[in-house]
Amino acid sequence: MLRVLRGEKPGRQPVWLMRQAGRYLEEYRKLRAQAGSFMNLCFNSEMAAEVTLQPLRRFDLDAAIIFSDILVIPHALGQKLSFVEGEGPRLEKKDFSTLSYDAFDDILAPVYGTLRNTRQGLSNDKTLIGFAGAPWTVACYMIQGGGDKTFSSAKEFAKNNPTDFKNLLDLVSDATARYLINQIKNGADVVQIFDSWANLCPPDKFNEWIIAPTKKIVMAVRKEYPGFPIIGFPRAAVGRYEVYAAETGVSCIGVGQETNLAAFNENIVTQGNLDPEVLLAGGDPLEKSVADILQAVKNKPHIFNLGHGIIKETPVEHVTQLINQIRRAEA
Repeated sequence: MLRVLRGEKPGRQPVWLMRQAGRYLEEYRKLRAQAGSFMNLCFNSEMAAEVTLQPLRRFDLDAAIIFSDILVIPHALGQKLSFVEGEGPRLEKKDFSTLSYDAFDDILAPVYGTLRNTRQGLSNDKTLIGFAGAPWTVACYMIQGGGDKTFSSAKEFAKNNPTDFKNLLDLVSDATARYLINQIKNGADVVQIFDSWANLCPPDKFNEWIIAPTKKIVMAVRKEYPGFPIIGFPRAAVGRYEVYAAETGVSCIGVGQETNLAAFNENIVTQGNLDPEVLLAGGDPLEKSVADILQAVKNKPHIFNLGHGIIKETPVEHVTQLINQIRRAEA
């Protein structure tokens, strides 16, 4: 995977899957029940490391992605976070000017412990991925107070309070850079920046609200760790992937299933593209989609992955089918 992120085309096709440690795995569900809550699981270094390693025991994957959540950043800055069963995250309404770094490193210390524990349990030929949410996506949750399909309140706030919104993006950018640097110090080989709601950003604000804050993070990380591999994932940013890659300076661009991989310049390292719904379906549709992707990236540096996270109802056997097909293609 690290060779691909340097722009090489190795003989082995690297593969990992977003949300590969999750509810589709029986062993995850057991440990999640034992933890008592999602927050407890995220902030228990031993349990979170175990969850991170679970999929690599089942499948011939090339990377483990640390088990955590993108909303630990606002939580560590002082915006209380909770998860409601069946509904998702809840963030308390907060005057953002009162957020601070007072307890930031202490609150996030268990995540760094998870990285160290995972690195100890991970073989040397496997890549350890750290991650964080992008400022636009995290700010949307912070303003909205939780998940939403449109984030209308967040977009309204950004439009009507441009100075306050810029200050919030700056705060989250600085905190995220600090968080990722600490992840690298504790064992991460690669970091990924998830902009899960990039598609909801108004087109005329994409440079200001998505590219600029992400570039700021990339530059801060590279100041501490020159050349460090960083994956950017501006989900469903159709038509803007190559500009995002060029302007932010990320090493690799994560792309959704709506994108034609063959259209990318061969100098751009890509990741993703398989539709999670196709993985859910399995069988012939999955086989065809995998074959099409492998053909499209035949002479290009690519990390095989989904266009978004694994759907929780996905049968384990379908993941096995996917990995086996990729490995057969290498033979």
